[in-house]
Amino acid sequence: MWEEKLKVYDALVSKCNRFKRKGKTMPYTSANGYMFSLFNKDCEIGIRFSKETQEKYIKEFKSSIYKSYGAVMKGYVLIPDFMLENLDNVAIYLNESYDYVMSLEPK
Repeated sequence: MWEEKLKVYDALVSKCNRFKRKGKTMPYTSANGYMFSLFNKDCEIGIRFSKETQEKYIKEFKSSIYKSYGAVMKGYVLIPDFMLENLDNVAIYLNESYDYVMSLEPK
């Protein structure tokens, strides 16, 4: 299951040409000193947004906050499995997340 879902995450990230997937045991994307997507041990994908956007997307996606290793990930939205059937659409959100972290003060 983990390997199959990791392939989905990798396929999603490969649709975005401004950044690459990082991490071996905990796959993620980062830019400007901030992580902005994460694939956790529970085979869940989370994408980071501003607080306002996070609240909007949790409602819109009928989703929830994203947790990794039991910790609530600030600003992250859990991407529901049904959304992964259209990776082109999810890639739009991933690119939006990249733009968001690039707008922050660099770490």
